[in-house]
Amino acid sequence: MKFLAAFTLVPILCFAFQDLGSEYGGMGWLTDGYAAWPMMVGPVLMLLLFIKNRELIRDPRKGSNFSQTIKIVAFLFLIPNVFLALGYSWLAVISVLSTLTILVADWQLKKQARA
Repeated sequence: MKFLAAFTLVPILCFAFQDLGSEYGGMGWLTDGYAAWPMMVGPVLMLLLFIKNRELIRDPRKGSNFSQTIKIVAFLFLIPNVFLALGYSWLAVISVLSTLTILVADWQLKKQARA
């Protein structure tokens, strides 16, 4: 859960720091890429974390919080990454696919665990 929190908070903090620093702090070197790249890398790292801890999803007693949390965070990263893929860089498609993989694989693992 610590890694998931880090993968979630770092892109959000970079985005907030870029917005405040470039507008009010006079830091012109803080470009949009400073916020966009962590937003695109976060879902890929979450996918690796998901693959490493997929046994938590199969056992609902041990990993119900992990499953719910990673689904919520993945969905929250899906929306900005779709806009990043359309307007900023086509590389955000990798993040969108990583997010969709997390959502679909979680559903499949829970379906297999029930059977």
